[in-house]
Amino acid sequence: MTFTFYNTLGREKQMFKPLQEGKVGFYGCGPTVYNYAHIGNLRAYVHHDILVRSLRRSGFDVNHVMNITDVGHLSGDNDDGEDKMVKSAEERGKSVLEIADFYTLAFFNDTDRMNITRPTVVCKATEHINEMITLIQRIEKNGFTYFADGNLYFDIMKFPTYGELALLRLDEQKAGTRTVQDKNKRNPGDFVLWFTKSKFENQALVWDSPWGRGYPGWHIECSAMSMKYLGTAFDIHAGGIDHVPIHHTNEIAQSEAATGKKPCVYYWLHNEFLVMDKGKMSKSTGGFLTLQSLIDEGFDPLDYRYFLLGGHYRSQLQFSFESLKGAKNSRKTLMDKIKSKFSLTPLPQGTQSLQYMENFDKAIEDDLNTPRALAELWGLLRDGPATQEAFKAILDMDTILGLKLEEAVKNSENDGKNSINEEFVQEIEELITRRTEAKKTKDFATADNIRQSLKDRGIVLEDSSNGTVWKLCNN
Repeated sequence: MTFTFYNTLGREKQMFKPLQEGKVGFYGCGPTVYNYAHIGNLRAYVHHDILVRSLRRSGFDVNHVMNITDVGHLSGDNDDGEDKMVKSAEERGKSVLEIADFYTLAFFNDTDRMNITRPTVVCKATEHINEMITLIQRIEKNGFTYFADGNLYFDIMKFPTYGELALLRLDEQKAGTRTVQDKNKRNPGDFVLWFTKSKFENQALVWDSPWGRGYPGWHIECSAMSMKYLGTAFDIHAGGIDHVPIHHTNEIAQSEAATGKKPCVYYWLHNEFLVMDKGKMSKSTGGFLTLQSLIDEGFDPLDYRYFLLGGHYRSQLQFSFESLKGAKNSRKTLMDKIKSKFSLTPLPQGTQSLQYMENFDKAIEDDLNTPRALAELWGLLRDGPATQEAFKAILDMDTILGLKLEEAVKNSENDGKNSINEEFVQEIEELITRRTEAKKTKDFATADNIRQSLKDRGIVLEDSSNGTVWKLCNN
């Protein structure tokens, strides 16, 4: 497969060519584990999953790295507000690490239930403080920092291409287009690499550093950990569209300031928001929906996965329980059709599914177009033959879609009303033999009655010079 991805850096679709043939280094921004992931958060991880599944199916060896933020993420991405981890710990009467461990387990429980493949490497920020300090020292040595009132800042004016990802202009940053709540910043867009006690008197997690006892800023962790596991330049970085103006813009600046390499990432992929009537879903506004809340309403986690696949990752997706119910019904119909069409054995040979598979591949190659890919799956089920090759094609499609489609047939094998055993196959063969004998004696009424009775049961007969074969009807 030859992929094209929409690269936020450049705002265009670009042909994907990895740095190393046959291998892909991929970093996907992970959760800040101070609360349950809401269903809007989970959209990003389904996108990452489709990306990884597609690349691996195409033969790439994908090293998928994801961070766990358990320190340093303030409620405002631009170095303002409270520490999310500390605030959650205080509200719940737990330690920060207890909070982090609990919500990390909860996060992976959610992703497992949605059939999201786990990353190759999961790295916690608190376990990589030394790497962050070392990286900050490199940035400082290269002249991109200043120290003010106990905090070490990155000076964006010393990085000429700052804001390239987000299409920001340095002169606007200097003029004050970002809200300034830190009087120590020379420019509104400057950001903290290392905090000391000057920020919070009772910060729960602090470490010794060349700049004093303190803790890292949020942005530095992704640069430090991606470099450790993927190198100073790698193929793909993905995350939510909200990371573009600050977090990912700062990542680029600090990574390239440290290494002198440009670019540090070759393809930036960003998913759009899941939106409700009152705008994008956000934990800070309260009332967000978790995966468990959908389950409590009677939905399967895969119903929500199917719902997400119905929208392109770069388009905002409007959520409602009514639309989720539609996805649930569609997924049930999908599973039922697969069950009725492919649970009968033996399935005949055939090649008519090749065009659907080719179209499916083209959809995925074109910036992971899952709505088009789903349409090809439905087309194959609706119009394609009930053959071994068609069933294999459906399972092949599902290696990317991740809907556990094979379970439709597996479940039918344990369903006494629908399973087709050897006795039933023998009955069909006997009826075909009776029909053949009737035709030989010119008893066409009996032959037609047998054909019709089998058709009513979902079996279609095909006559040829080599005899008669049966297959499952499309319906």
